[in-house]
Amino acid sequence: MKLIVDSGSTKADWIAIDDNGKVLFTTQTLGLNPEILDGPEIIERLNDRFDILQNKKNATHLFFYGAGCGTDRMKTALSQIFQGYFTNAIVDVQEDTYAAVYATTPKGQEAIVSILGTGSNCSYFDGKVLHQKVQSLGYIVMDDCSGNVFGKELIRKYYFNKMPKELAVELEKEYDVDPDFIKNKLYKEPNPNAYLATYAKFLIKHKDTEFCRKIIFKGMKSFVKNYIKQFDNCKEVPVHFVGSIAFYLKDELQETFNKYELQLGNVLRRPIDGLIAYHVANQ
Repeated sequence: MKLIVDSGSTKADWIAIDDNGKVLFTTQTLGLNPEILDGPEIIERLNDRFDILQNKKNATHLFFYGAGCGTDRMKTALSQIFQGYFTNAIVDVQEDTYAAVYATTPKGQEAIVSILGTGSNCSYFDGKVLHQKVQSLGYIVMDDCSGNVFGKELIRKYYFNKMPKELAVELEKEYDVDPDFIKNKLYKEPNPNAYLATYAKFLIKHKDTEFCRKIIFKGMKSFVKNYIKQFDNCKEVPVHFVGSIAFYLKDELQETFNKYELQLGNVLRRPIDGLIAYHVANQ
Protein backbone atom coordinates (compact mmCIF):
# COMPACT_ATOMS: atom_id res chain seq x y z
CA MET A 1 0.00 0.00 0.00
CA LYS A 2 1.32 3.40 -1.01
CA LEU A 3 0.38 6.58 0.80
CA ILE A 4 0.41 9.83 -1.16
CA VAL A 5 0.10 13.02 0.87
CA ASP A 6 -0.27 16.64 -0.15
CA SER A 7 0.08 18.79 2.94
CA GLY A 8 -0.30 22.52 3.37
CA SER A 9 -0.26 24.37 6.66
CA THR A 10 -4.04 24.17 7.02
CA LYS A 11 -4.82 20.61 5.92
CA ALA A 12 -3.26 17.49 4.43
CA ASP A 13 -4.94 15.26 1.85
CA TRP A 14 -4.11 11.54 2.08
CA ILE A 15 -4.76 8.86 -0.53
CA ALA A 16 -3.82 5.19 -0.20
CA ILE A 17 -3.43 3.21 -3.44
CA ASP A 18 -2.37 -0.28 -4.42
CA ASP A 19 0.24 -1.05 -7.10
CA ASN A 20 -2.36 -0.66 -9.86
CA GLY A 21 -3.44 2.77 -8.69
CA LYS A 22 -6.73 1.60 -7.17
CA VAL A 23 -7.75 3.91 -4.34
CA LEU A 24 -7.98 2.04 -1.04
CA PHE A 25 -9.02 4.96 1.11
CA THR A 26 -8.86 8.74 1.32
CA THR A 27 -8.72 10.90 4.39
CA GLN A 28 -7.63 14.31 5.59
CA THR A 29 -5.63 15.51 8.57
CA LEU A 30 -4.76 18.93 9.80
CA GLY A 31 -1.67 20.36 8.10
CA LEU A 32 1.72 18.84 8.94
CA ASN A 33 4.11 21.74 8.47
CA PRO A 34 7.34 20.87 10.34
CA GLU A 35 8.30 24.54 10.56
CA ILE A 36 5.45 25.23 12.98
CA LEU A 37 4.75 21.82 14.56
CA ASP A 38 6.90 19.58 16.74
CA GLY A 39 7.05 15.78 16.63
CA PRO A 40 4.37 15.03 19.24
CA GLU A 41 1.91 17.39 17.54
CA ILE A 42 2.48 15.68 14.19
CA ILE A 43 1.99 12.22 15.71
CA GLU A 44 -1.19 13.40 17.42
CA ARG A 45 -2.60 14.56 14.09
CA LEU A 46 -1.76 11.20 12.50
CA ASN A 47 -3.35 9.24 15.33
CA ASP A 48 -6.48 11.35 15.04
CA ARG A 49 -7.39 9.60 11.76
CA PHE A 50 -8.45 5.96 12.15
CA ASP A 51 -7.57 4.96 8.57
CA ILE A 52 -3.99 6.15 9.06
CA LEU A 53 -3.60 4.66 12.52
CA GLN A 54 -5.06 1.31 11.43
CA ASN A 55 -2.86 1.03 8.33
CA LYS A 56 0.42 2.50 9.51
CA LYS A 57 2.13 -0.93 9.44
CA ASN A 58 0.65 -1.82 6.05
CA ALA A 59 2.19 1.10 4.20
CA THR A 60 5.14 0.13 1.97
CA HIS A 61 5.77 3.64 0.66
CA LEU A 62 5.01 7.15 1.88
CA PHE A 63 5.28 9.96 -0.66
CA PHE A 64 4.87 13.17 1.31
CA TYR A 65 4.76 16.61 -0.30
CA GLY A 66 4.51 19.35 2.27
CA ALA A 67 4.66 23.02 3.13
CA GLY A 68 7.67 23.76 5.32
CA CYS A 69 9.78 21.01 3.70
CA GLY A 70 11.96 23.25 1.58
CA THR A 71 15.17 22.74 3.57
CA ASP A 72 17.21 19.59 4.17
CA ARG A 73 16.87 20.09 7.93
CA MET A 74 13.08 20.03 7.80
CA LYS A 75 12.98 17.14 5.33
CA THR A 76 15.25 15.09 7.58
CA ALA A 77 13.30 15.91 10.74
CA LEU A 78 9.96 14.98 9.20
CA SER A 79 11.37 11.85 7.54
CA GLN A 80 12.58 10.61 10.92
CA ILE A 81 9.15 11.19 12.46
CA PHE A 82 7.41 9.34 9.64
CA GLN A 83 9.94 6.50 9.63
CA GLY A 84 9.25 5.89 13.29
CA TYR A 85 5.50 5.90 12.66
CA PHE A 86 5.27 3.99 9.36
CA THR A 87 7.85 1.39 10.34
CA ASN A 88 7.59 -0.75 7.19
CA ALA A 89 7.52 2.07 4.66
CA ILE A 90 10.08 3.70 2.44
CA VAL A 91 9.65 7.40 3.21
CA ASP A 92 10.15 10.14 0.64
CA VAL A 93 9.61 13.74 1.82
CA GLN A 94 9.67 16.62 -0.65
CA GLU A 95 8.51 20.21 -0.57
CA ASP A 96 4.95 20.86 -1.70
CA THR A 97 6.06 22.51 -4.93
CA TYR A 98 6.97 19.11 -6.35
CA ALA A 99 3.37 17.98 -5.88
CA ALA A 100 2.26 21.01 -7.84
CA VAL A 101 4.79 20.26 -10.59
CA TYR A 102 3.84 16.60 -10.95
CA ALA A 103 0.12 17.41 -10.96
CA THR A 104 0.15 20.33 -13.42
CA THR A 105 3.12 19.91 -15.77
CA PRO A 106 3.26 17.31 -18.56
CA LYS A 107 6.33 15.10 -18.30
CA GLY A 108 9.46 16.71 -19.67
CA GLN A 109 7.92 20.14 -20.23
CA GLU A 110 9.18 23.44 -18.82
CA ALA A 111 6.98 25.65 -16.67
CA ILE A 112 6.87 28.06 -13.80
CA VAL A 113 4.87 26.43 -11.03
CA SER A 114 3.35 28.40 -8.19
CA ILE A 115 1.35 27.71 -5.06
CA LEU A 116 -1.23 30.19 -3.81
CA GLY A 117 -3.02 28.82 -0.77
CA THR A 118 -2.49 29.43 2.92
CA GLY A 119 1.08 30.28 1.92
CA SER A 120 2.75 30.90 -1.42
CA ASN A 121 5.84 30.04 -3.42
CA CYS A 122 7.09 29.92 -6.99
CA SER A 123 9.63 27.75 -8.82
CA TYR A 124 10.89 27.07 -12.32
CA PHE A 125 10.79 23.48 -13.56
CA ASP A 126 13.16 22.78 -16.46
CA GLY A 127 11.52 19.45 -17.27
CA LYS A 128 13.70 17.55 -14.82
CA VAL A 129 14.82 19.76 -11.94
CA LEU A 130 13.14 22.41 -9.84
CA HIS A 131 14.86 25.80 -9.51
CA GLN A 132 14.03 28.55 -7.04
CA LYS A 133 15.18 32.16 -7.06
CA VAL A 134 13.47 33.15 -3.81
CA GLN A 135 14.07 31.31 -0.55
CA SER A 136 10.88 31.56 1.49
CA LEU A 137 11.16 33.01 4.98
CA GLY A 138 7.62 32.02 5.92
CA TYR A 139 4.34 33.74 6.54
CA ILE A 140 5.58 36.61 8.72
CA VAL A 141 7.69 38.37 6.09
CA MET A 142 6.85 36.68 2.76
CA ASP A 143 4.00 34.60 1.27
CA ASP A 144 2.88 37.34 -1.13
CA CYS A 145 -0.70 36.96 -2.40
CA SER A 146 -1.40 34.07 -0.02
CA GLY A 147 -4.42 33.49 2.16
CA ASN A 148 -2.59 34.47 5.33
CA VAL A 149 -1.30 37.73 3.82
CA PHE A 150 -4.79 38.60 2.63
CA GLY A 151 -6.01 37.85 6.15
CA LYS A 152 -3.47 40.20 7.69
CA GLU A 153 -4.47 42.91 5.23
CA LEU A 154 -8.18 42.58 6.04
CA ILE A 155 -7.60 42.67 9.81
CA ARG A 156 -5.35 45.72 9.48
CA LYS A 157 -7.86 47.54 7.30
CA TYR A 158 -10.62 46.75 9.78
CA TYR A 159 -8.71 47.97 12.83
CA PHE A 160 -7.36 51.07 11.09
CA ASN A 161 -10.94 51.94 10.06
CA LYS A 162 -9.99 51.71 6.37
CA MET A 163 -12.72 49.19 5.52
CA PRO A 164 -16.08 50.36 4.14
CA LYS A 165 -18.68 50.32 6.90
CA GLU A 166 -20.97 47.85 5.16
CA LEU A 167 -18.12 45.37 4.75
CA ALA A 168 -16.98 45.91 8.34
CA VAL A 169 -20.48 45.00 9.51
CA GLU A 170 -20.39 41.83 7.38
CA LEU A 171 -16.96 40.93 8.76
CA GLU A 172 -18.24 41.27 12.32
CA LYS A 173 -21.09 38.88 11.51
CA GLU A 174 -18.79 36.20 10.13
CA TYR A 175 -15.71 36.50 12.37
CA ASP A 176 -14.89 37.15 16.00
CA VAL A 177 -12.93 40.40 15.71
CA ASP A 178 -12.46 40.90 19.44
CA PRO A 179 -8.77 41.88 19.88
CA ASP A 180 -8.20 39.37 22.69
CA PHE A 181 -9.61 36.57 20.54
CA ILE A 182 -7.42 37.51 17.57
CA LYS A 183 -4.27 37.84 19.68
CA ASN A 184 -4.91 34.47 21.28
CA LYS A 185 -5.23 32.90 17.83
CA LEU A 186 -2.05 34.57 16.63
CA TYR A 187 0.21 34.16 19.65
CA LYS A 188 -1.15 31.35 21.81
CA GLU A 189 -2.62 28.75 19.47
CA PRO A 190 -0.91 26.64 16.79
CA ASN A 191 -1.01 27.48 13.06
CA PRO A 192 -1.54 31.27 13.19
CA ASN A 193 -0.95 31.39 9.43
CA ALA A 194 -3.88 29.03 8.88
CA TYR A 195 -6.06 31.19 11.12
CA LEU A 196 -5.19 34.31 9.14
CA ALA A 197 -5.97 32.48 5.90
CA THR A 198 -9.57 31.90 7.00
CA TYR A 199 -10.21 35.58 6.26
CA ALA A 200 -9.43 34.96 2.59
CA LYS A 201 -12.89 33.39 2.28
CA PHE A 202 -14.37 36.78 3.10
CA LEU A 203 -12.18 38.46 0.50
CA ILE A 204 -13.21 35.97 -2.18
CA LYS A 205 -16.89 36.21 -1.23
CA HIS A 206 -16.77 39.99 -1.71
CA LYS A 207 -14.25 40.04 -4.55
CA ASP A 208 -16.49 42.16 -6.78
CA THR A 209 -16.35 45.14 -4.41
CA GLU A 210 -13.83 47.86 -5.17
CA PHE A 211 -12.28 47.48 -1.71
CA CYS A 212 -11.58 43.77 -2.09
CA ARG A 213 -10.48 44.08 -5.73
CA LYS A 214 -7.77 46.54 -4.70
CA ILE A 215 -6.42 44.12 -2.10
CA ILE A 216 -6.54 41.17 -4.52
CA PHE A 217 -4.79 42.94 -7.39
CA LYS A 218 -2.21 44.50 -5.07
CA GLY A 219 -1.33 40.97 -3.90
CA MET A 220 -1.18 39.56 -7.41
CA LYS A 221 0.97 42.44 -8.66
CA SER A 222 3.37 41.81 -5.79
CA PHE A 223 3.51 38.08 -6.54
CA VAL A 224 4.24 38.66 -10.22
CA LYS A 225 6.97 41.21 -9.56
CA ASN A 226 8.64 39.52 -6.59
CA TYR A 227 8.34 35.88 -7.65
CA ILE A 228 7.40 35.17 -11.26
CA LYS A 229 9.51 37.91 -12.86
CA GLN A 230 12.60 36.59 -11.07
CA PHE A 231 12.79 34.11 -13.95
CA ASP A 232 14.13 35.59 -17.18
CA ASN A 233 11.99 33.33 -19.39
CA CYS A 234 8.74 33.98 -17.52
CA LYS A 235 6.99 35.17 -20.69
CA GLU A 236 8.10 32.13 -22.68
CA VAL A 237 6.69 29.29 -20.56
CA PRO A 238 3.27 28.65 -18.96
CA VAL A 239 2.76 29.51 -15.32
CA HIS A 240 0.78 26.80 -13.52
CA PHE A 241 -0.91 27.25 -10.15
CA VAL A 242 -2.12 25.05 -7.34
CA GLY A 243 -4.06 26.22 -4.30
CA SER A 244 -7.43 27.57 -3.22
CA ILE A 245 -6.49 31.24 -3.65
CA ALA A 246 -5.44 30.68 -7.26
CA PHE A 247 -8.44 28.45 -7.96
CA TYR A 248 -11.11 30.81 -6.65
CA LEU A 249 -9.41 33.92 -8.06
CA LYS A 250 -8.58 32.43 -11.46
CA ASP A 251 -10.34 35.22 -13.35
CA GLU A 252 -8.37 37.84 -11.44
CA LEU A 253 -5.16 35.93 -12.14
CA GLN A 254 -5.96 35.90 -15.84
CA GLU A 255 -6.62 39.64 -15.77
CA THR A 256 -3.29 40.23 -14.05
CA PHE A 257 -1.44 37.94 -16.45
CA ASN A 258 -2.90 39.74 -19.46
CA LYS A 259 -1.47 42.96 -18.11
CA TYR A 260 2.02 41.49 -17.72
CA GLU A 261 1.87 39.40 -20.94
CA LEU A 262 2.24 36.11 -19.06
CA GLN A 263 0.77 32.70 -19.98
CA LEU A 264 -1.63 31.32 -17.40
CA GLY A 265 -1.44 27.53 -17.49
CA ASN A 266 -3.26 24.92 -15.44
CA VAL A 267 -4.95 26.05 -12.23
CA LEU A 268 -5.87 23.33 -9.73
CA ARG A 269 -7.38 23.62 -6.31
CA ARG A 270 -5.61 20.49 -5.07
CA PRO A 271 -2.85 18.45 -6.74
CA ILE A 272 -3.68 15.13 -5.10
CA ASP A 273 -5.56 13.57 -8.05
CA GLY A 274 -2.74 14.40 -10.43
CA LEU A 275 -0.27 12.82 -8.03
CA ILE A 276 -2.03 9.47 -8.28
CA ALA A 277 -1.55 9.39 -12.06
CA TYR A 278 2.08 10.45 -11.67
CA HIS A 279 2.96 7.74 -9.14
CA VAL A 280 1.17 5.00 -11.06
CA ALA A 281 3.05 5.96 -14.22
CA ASN A 282 6.40 6.22 -12.47
CA GLN A 283 6.26 3.43 -9.89
